[in-house]
Amino acid sequence: MALDEIDRRIINALQGDFPICERPFMAAAERLNLSEGKLISRVQRLLKDRVLTRFGPLYNADRMGGNNTLAAMAVPEDRYEDVAATVNAQPEIAHNYRREHVLNMWFVGASETSELTEAAFARIEASTGLEVFRFPKEREYFVELKLRA
Repeated sequence: MALDEIDRRIINALQGDFPICERPFMAAAERLNLSEGKLISRVQRLLKDRVLTRFGPLYNADRMGGNNTLAAMAVPEDRYEDVAATVNAQPEIAHNYRREHVLNMWFVGASETSELTEAAFARIEASTGLEVFRFPKEREYFVELKLRA
């Protein structure tokens, strides 16, 4: 899908500092010189068309008493899309990225407890027959990744 200039402005502007107020889309729309309705409909269309795969806050589960665990899998190329669908169907999976490596699928499990995160990984393993390699966090770094549209 081709992005027009308005889509690009929306994507670039909403990757941080989303307003926290009674009408956040109205406040964000004003900054973009759009109507609230136009902004909401554009974001909905970008999600529907899978230009955006997610729109919402990122929570630091650890700081809230929960659990985050980085994980990876070695997925045969001919099964990649089916395995990705299984991984992405788990509500505990926050991100999923393809990598050029023997471990070609990387994702983050995040939930209220380590047991719930582990249960999601076990469901993925049972469903796919593939091992989920766990990489628990040893230390934390903040990397503010913003991608220009």
